[in-house]
Amino acid sequence: MATQTIRSEITGTVWKIVVGEGDALQADDTIMILESMKMEIPVLAPDNGRVLKLLIAEGAAVREGQEVAIFEEE
Repeated sequence: MATQTIRSEITGTVWKIVVGEGDALQADDTIMILESMKMEIPVLAPDNGRVLKLLIAEGAAVREGQEVAIFEEE
C-alpha cells in the first residue's frame, strides 16, 4: 500500500469536508470541497483507498499546492 499526499489545486477556502479520517473511498470520491471566486471545486481521491489524516479544517484558507490530506492507496 502506497501513501500519497493530496494537495490543493487552487487557492481558496475549505468549504466542506465530506469524509473523516479512516474512511474508505473509491477512486474519484470527493474528500473535500474548496471554494474560490464563488466556485466549488472538489478534491478527489486519486485511487481506491482510505483517508489516513486530514491536514486542514473547514473554513481554513488554503493555497495552491498546499497539503490537505494524506491518503493510503489499496
